[in-house]
Amino acid sequence: MASKHLAWALSLALIGAAPSGTKASAPTTVPSALAGFEQDVEKIRQDWQVPGVAVVIVQGDQTLYAKGFGWRDVARRLPVTADTLMPIGSASKAFTTALMAGLVEEGKLAWDQPVQRWLPEFKLHDRVAGERLTPLDLVTHRSGLPRHDALWYNAQRSRQDLLHRLQYLEPSKDLRAAFQYNNLLFMVAGHLTERVSGQSWETHVTQRLLQPLGMRRSNFSVEQTREDADFSQPYRLAKNGEPQQVAFRALDAMNPAGGLITSANELAAWLRLHLNKGRFEGRQVLSAASISALQQAHISTGAESSPDVIERGYTPGWFSDVYRGHLRLHHGGKIDGFSAMVMWLPQAGVGLAVLSNLEGSPVRDFIARNAIDRLLKLEVRDGSARALQARVAQKSEMKKDSSQAPGVRKVGTQASHPLSAYLGDYEHPAYGTVSITERAGGLRMSLNGNGANLVHWHHDSFVGESADAAEDAVLARQRLQFLTDRDGEPGALQMALEPAVKDIVFQRKKETHLRDPAFLKKLTGTFVFDGQREFSIGLQDDALYAEMAGRPRYVLQPVRGYRFELQGLSGFSIEFKPGKDGLFNQAEIARPGSSSWATRK
Repeated sequence: MASKHLAWALSLALIGAAPSGTKASAPTTVPSALAGFEQDVEKIRQDWQVPGVAVVIVQGDQTLYAKGFGWRDVARRLPVTADTLMPIGSASKAFTTALMAGLVEEGKLAWDQPVQRWLPEFKLHDRVAGERLTPLDLVTHRSGLPRHDALWYNAQRSRQDLLHRLQYLEPSKDLRAAFQYNNLLFMVAGHLTERVSGQSWETHVTQRLLQPLGMRRSNFSVEQTREDADFSQPYRLAKNGEPQQVAFRALDAMNPAGGLITSANELAAWLRLHLNKGRFEGRQVLSAASISALQQAHISTGAESSPDVIERGYTPGWFSDVYRGHLRLHHGGKIDGFSAMVMWLPQAGVGLAVLSNLEGSPVRDFIARNAIDRLLKLEVRDGSARALQARVAQKSEMKKDSSQAPGVRKVGTQASHPLSAYLGDYEHPAYGTVSITERAGGLRMSLNGNGANLVHWHHDSFVGESADAAEDAVLARQRLQFLTDRDGEPGALQMALEPAVKDIVFQRKKETHLRDPAFLKKLTGTFVFDGQREFSIGLQDDALYAEMAGRPRYVLQPVRGYRFELQGLSGFSIEFKPGKDGLFNQAEIARPGSSSWATRK
């Protein structure tokens, strides 16, 4: 334990002692408009315990400033530079919409035609909405579907598979009735470009955008990134409030919604493209009309305006507002271990990107605003200091407030069954399979590769708890409720994986061994019950049946464990009991109002 504390202390010391600026390939002198900016960035970074940050600022058609701060690898003391590769999460969405704009230019796609024109297999839970939904609807978050992120997060599924699962997701609004951020439909948009272009989304982005912009190191692969000489490790705050390195997450199928890995310096080219109406280095990469179309807001996000910010809405791939009198387009990105912000002000002719290697950190916003205030010659507003004060107050209130727990708890209760009765797999046609397994002293659940320990809450309710900061928080604090069937057995479970709709219900799957002929053969034979009465268990067409003299033959329907119901005979079941030798020499026969034991003859 002492060595762990020493390692943490050393890590924090390294973070705090990191140089305020590191090697960069862009201009190294600080423009007069940014006097004091570097000191502010370093203070913000350290105040929020962010290991490393990279910043690039573009004005007109040139890079004005680019620099790295802190560490890309704390343990190895490797500095962040303006060339350090980091994922930018949802700021990748604008690359998908730029691809779509290019296809519209070429006459291969139309913003306002039904998606089913190109993807006839596309379906939604609301059939009519699925038939009417357009490419523009996909990328402006107005489909009627809420996020449903637990379906895709960490799941190893193809885009086609995810597309198929959409029809089983409940909407919470009508089509075009409200803004509801949705990553899955950006994945569909990426898949749509594949169908139209005949290329994978990754290849299409590379050839249509990254190569013309000289973004040669930008990619969509964790493996490729790790082979680069300058990439950042991902970090997350542990329970003790200190940064801890976590797994580098690959998004794969969800790349069109958030999978680009790039650097501050390479994002300068992306910003120049937008600020110069689609031109880059003398070449018209996208038409001016396309760049203009990508600036048009189509739906209000519902965000409240403030004295500094007047909300305009969401454009294809960008949030749009008026910041202190200046039109602004921006998109943040948050993914495992990283946070980013890409922003441009078309009328002011400036743009910037902030990349950081701490998950969920707000420093991207504070640094971006600080830079914009200086470039626009406005009074610099210290949003970081105010947010720090608010965070301290919030933490204090959370310690006092038990309502932060996942619902009201009924003390003095216990689960209705032994914990072993809840073990098994539970399935939903969209979300997949929740597996309940044993762990020392309790249960554990997993879904799509995400896991959490289960802590008893009350009755048949349990709450997910992450083992440590390295474990994905998807199921942490998630309330799970087991539901019993007519026989009082756990037959399903439900969780509020998407708060905007009813709880997602997972039905218990039949155990595979109950359909395995080799196993079922072990249960066959003659049994005696009630003293002298006999019945036989046979196997035909890979299914068990029960037969008794003078009675019809009944097929045994597998339930769970070693229990079967008699098909066509309501209330009757047989549960075989394994002995210490693994043999099934006893069975319990249940019937309405009574039960009895049977022994193998």
